[in-house]
Amino acid sequence: MKKLKLTSCLLLILAPILLLAQNATINGVILDQYNQPIDAVNIKGENFGTQTNSNGFFSLKIPANTDVTIIFSHVSHKNIEATFNLKKGEILEFNPVMKVDAVQISTVVINSKKRKDVEGIVTIEPKVLLKIPGAQAGVENLLKTLPGVSSNNELSTQYSVRGGNYDENLVYVNGIEVYRPFLIRSGQQEGLSFVNSDLVSNIEFSAGGFQAKYGDKLSSVLDITYKKPTDFGVSANLSLLGGSLAVETASTDNKFSGIIGLRYRDNSLLVDAKETETNFNPTFADLQSYFSYRVSDKLELSFLGNASLNKYDYIPLTRQTNFGTLDNPLALIVQYQGQEKDNYITLFGALSAAYKVNQDLDLALVTSTYHTTEEEYFDILAQYALGEVNGNIGDENFGEVEFAEGIGSQLNHGRNDLDALISTIEAKGLYTKNEHEVRFSVKYTNEDIRDRLVEWEVIDSAGFSINPPSSDAFNEQPYQPYEGPLEAYQNVRARNNTTINRLQAYVQWSKRSTLGEHDVWYNAGVRSHSWTVNDQATSTSVSQSVFSPRAQFAIKPNWDKDMLFRISGGLYYQPPFYRELRDRNGNVQANVKAQKSFHLVIGNDYSFSLWDRPFKLTSEAYYKKLTDVNPYTLENVRIRYRANNNAEAFAYGLDLRLNGEFVPGTESWFSFGYLKTEENINNRGYIARPTDQRLKFAALFQDYVPNIPSMKMYLNLVYNTGLPGGSPSYADPYVYQNRLPDYKRADVGLQFVLVDKNKQFNSGWKKHFKDLSLGFEIFNVFNVQNSITNTWVRDVYSKRQYAIPNYLTPRVFNIRTTMRF
Repeated sequence: MKKLKLTSCLLLILAPILLLAQNATINGVILDQYNQPIDAVNIKGENFGTQTNSNGFFSLKIPANTDVTIIFSHVSHKNIEATFNLKKGEILEFNPVMKVDAVQISTVVINSKKRKDVEGIVTIEPKVLLKIPGAQAGVENLLKTLPGVSSNNELSTQYSVRGGNYDENLVYVNGIEVYRPFLIRSGQQEGLSFVNSDLVSNIEFSAGGFQAKYGDKLSSVLDITYKKPTDFGVSANLSLLGGSLAVETASTDNKFSGIIGLRYRDNSLLVDAKETETNFNPTFADLQSYFSYRVSDKLELSFLGNASLNKYDYIPLTRQTNFGTLDNPLALIVQYQGQEKDNYITLFGALSAAYKVNQDLDLALVTSTYHTTEEEYFDILAQYALGEVNGNIGDENFGEVEFAEGIGSQLNHGRNDLDALISTIEAKGLYTKNEHEVRFSVKYTNEDIRDRLVEWEVIDSAGFSINPPSSDAFNEQPYQPYEGPLEAYQNVRARNNTTINRLQAYVQWSKRSTLGEHDVWYNAGVRSHSWTVNDQATSTSVSQSVFSPRAQFAIKPNWDKDMLFRISGGLYYQPPFYRELRDRNGNVQANVKAQKSFHLVIGNDYSFSLWDRPFKLTSEAYYKKLTDVNPYTLENVRIRYRANNNAEAFAYGLDLRLNGEFVPGTESWFSFGYLKTEENINNRGYIARPTDQRLKFAALFQDYVPNIPSMKMYLNLVYNTGLPGGSPSYADPYVYQNRLPDYKRADVGLQFVLVDKNKQFNSGWKKHFKDLSLGFEIFNVFNVQNSITNTWVRDVYSKRQYAIPNYLTPRVFNIRTTMRF
């Protein structure tokens, strides 16, 4: 009987998954001829219909295994009529373009899968960016919920993908590669990422196995497209962490469009909540713009500009960190003197011209310049006491240090300056004929970097100076007099003037075809990259070249179940950027080779209906074999390379993502990732790499109160197992393989919608708004103490070193409002 009951329960749970509906589903986004979403498009069949939302999105159920004619209509656009014949349970993505000055195709028959799924690219709806809570809200906040993407620092916008580091990720805005500052060493210094969420119209992300049209990096591609407005509008977002303002406009003939975004961020709310008491005065601000002008039906000009200022004034005062066990509670008390002043000023501009030669050939010319000037100045003296803590509950001295086991001081000094000018010019084209597509490009880049690096650290304990780890003379004071030279614990001094000239080119071919009754897609391409490093400090000039073949194949079987299978891979190279040329002592090594990776990705998309709503399960298994690896250490978000290509490595894993309408009308997803990555340095054997994020679970969930649909809830949940990095940055990784604790974080946001497209007002103060909402956010709901690094403190008498965790942000409350006029 018990077995029968158990079987019945399992059948009840699995029945919705095992049974496919007699219907099929069409999802998509309707755009105008300027690639902008169209709101309130009427979509009607014989006896069913729906309408697009403010982002142009729609979802429509249609009868399966029969010809169904659907009409897309809008008051200011020409109608589109399309005929579909889909299999039972199939989910199709259809993205038509509606025009205002041309006759639409009267009838089309759709039986293809969306191209981005074929390429293994994840597409994210931009509207979600402004809703999902996070200490660093934006595109990167969402990426961290995807499988294979890891970050153990909510103050940072940086992320690692499938075992790669922060420097292995490509970021494009409107097809133009963008960069991040060079000198930033901690998350709280970062401020704003380049991507402005208010300006975004499309987000695409690939975690590996990407096509040859993307650049030479080893891990991932984030491809952002900014809006081309069709009307005037103003939007604003305000919170205790700062605010943003965006203004968009377009001419009456739609030839000109422009959008300008202004952002300001203040991390004081987060930094002041940490255990170190500080005087913190940050200024993170930027101004971005994107303008487009259609000269004729064949020629269009556009400009993308950005000016940003990151100013960071940091004066630490005191810190107390309790650690140890219940039986032996310990504490570190620190008194600080001095301050840190950082200043990052970035200017970026890109001008592009797109020319349509004929119906088959499109050409484009893109020029861009990126200029950054960075200053990092600090002199901070930390005087510490390490001792036993009074653990007697009820004692008036409970929690205070009663006996000091070690006392000492640490002085950190830095005078770092960097000036980088990066200029590019690229000619590219697209040729399409029948089912064939050929893309090609030639790009020249000049990088001129001038850098001064001066950093030293002196450690004093009980009246004497501790020698550096590399020193042969070990200081035995106070037991024995020390007569050797006093040295700084760490001392890095370098001055570099380096230019790098690069010539890149690619060509790739794509084709859609059939194999029997199955739809198939092919893609093959090759990239070439030649570069010359000129180092004036050593009068060295080194030239190198690499070739990167890549390919993809996808097949959609003619099955009742909606399945898509794909395989992609190739040889991926990462020619060294300036940061990778600089060794641990700050000197440029011009002969550093490109890191090389053989990459193989096998994926599957399974689209199905559950509770009469669309869902998709995406699975990807991957393997990377890396050679000529440039080992590095990772401390907070600062990477320091050894610049000697003396290692090999591997990475393999499995990524799973289930997304769909768990709550009707809202998209949510759950992600799981397994990763193992190790490296072999100088043939000493394989050990875990600094990014060996073994397990990852994340969820992004949207919900609303059924009786009060204007009250919405958003949950951002991340769990990552601990990274290697619990040992000192100078330590031999073969001796210290300590791991940090697991990273656990949950952010919750509550939003009450006062005005939206379904709640419009013709009178009163609300009539001025198109959208208006008020929100309340809780960061780190469960107040988990996550740590990013350890501070190592030595007890001079026992020679024992204690690992003192550097904790990230505790529970923090925030309020925000979003509005659009």
